[in-house]
Amino acid sequence: MRPQGSTGFTLIEVMVALVIVALGMMAVNTQLNRYTVAATYIEEKTLASWIATNKLTELSIAPTWPAVGDYEEDVEFAGQQWRCEIVVEETPVANLHRVDVSVRHLADPERVVHKVSGLIEPPAPPGFLSPQWSAPPRGSQGGGERG
Repeated sequence: MRPQGSTGFTLIEVMVALVIVALGMMAVNTQLNRYTVAATYIEEKTLASWIATNKLTELSIAPTWPAVGDYEEDVEFAGQQWRCEIVVEETPVANLHRVDVSVRHLADPERVVHKVSGLIEPPAPPGFLSPQWSAPPRGSQGGGERG
């Protein structure tokens, strides 16, 4: 009970308000921590995905077909050290090899961050002219005439 004419909050009211604010701040802190962990995970997965697909592309456009077997390669990418484990296997189809690329942090080699699999064919024979993928010259209709 307040004396007549006094204004302000009682000590109990202030303490309850502080508890409510503290609980709200703890919830905000928890959500910020979750966001940070999720953002770090997504960044790590994205970088590992780029490394794996780049390695698969390098193997598919190389002038020689990769030998069947397992090998590892260390890569520096985005200021971090990574290890690619590359497994090349034969398939029942004579002109295809299966390639599995696993990417790990060099600091944590037990955990695979991302894995990509693909099929690659042998390189083009010498003298093979690749198709020219370009836009038609300016001024040409390109697809026949329209009437």
